[in-house]
Amino acid sequence: MTESPLILAVPSKGRLQENAAAFFARAGLVFAQSRGALDYRGTLKGVPDVEVAFVSASEIVNQLATGAAHLGITGEDLIREQIPDADVAVEMLTPLGFGHANVIVAVPQAWIDVRNMADLEEVAADLRVRQGRKMRVATKYLNLTRRFFAEKGVADYRIVESLGATEGAPGAGSAELVVDITTTGATLAANALKILDDGLILRSEANLVASTRAPWSPRARRAATAVLTRIAAEEEARTSREVRASLDPARASSLPALLREFDATLPYGDPLGREVVLHCRNAVVFEIVAGLQALGAQDITVRTFDYLFRPTNALTERLLRRLG
Repeated sequence: MTESPLILAVPSKGRLQENAAAFFARAGLVFAQSRGALDYRGTLKGVPDVEVAFVSASEIVNQLATGAAHLGITGEDLIREQIPDADVAVEMLTPLGFGHANVIVAVPQAWIDVRNMADLEEVAADLRVRQGRKMRVATKYLNLTRRFFAEKGVADYRIVESLGATEGAPGAGSAELVVDITTTGATLAANALKILDDGLILRSEANLVASTRAPWSPRARRAATAVLTRIAAEEEARTSREVRASLDPARASSLPALLREFDATLPYGDPLGREVVLHCRNAVVFEIVAGLQALGAQDITVRTFDYLFRPTNALTERLLRRLG
């Protein structure tokens, strides 16, 4: 039987699809749909053995959980909500820098004395005595809510599953508080809600996720290695700089201390002649330059990379380590 290709599940529409396409394009990985946007199957241009599946964000989670897809792009909030044994079923390979949202617990601003999760026990007890019912929590995140409330010791409540605008539930009288996602907090404020001081459940963003339950044939592993190598090379290039300088060879003995201090490397080994070439993180490039100037270096230049391919990369190693 022919080995199946690598299945990469990506969002089918909206801002998430645009951001996912841009993320892959930066790594030279371009989505191709033979029949245009209505085609829910595609490929990666120039990369064999990869089939791209365009599906909804929640369906991506399902495909990763069941092993129908090898890799997928989706939010960590959906992973943690929909997969009970997420740490077993998937490997979060790398955050992608978009789709940021916090899953939080929010209560009415009018609850002046309610500031943290422990205060909810008093609210629940008061509702039980005065109205003979449990405190109601409106949310789409049933599992995250149950786990978080259990960790905080809050037990006397019931969940009201939200199918619409969750933040409007307290104002409508259908719930006392909410568990919802927020980015800026503006919508919560517009609905007269406030986040509890210890009410942050999860900081979420879009991730590149691998399924440990997918059929990882040699063909799929080779394709994944090709994809992850490009992604890692783009990420490495984006966070690294090359520094070149003219340095008196007599002063080169001081270079190792500078390299150690800022975790820089000499990609070509010992400096040849008067030219020194360093690779460093862009966050410390000016400190490196100052250090070289202190050694008497001249004609210092700093360059960026399009891609920087290392002998190994953390993404591929992380995946192969999980797959054994």
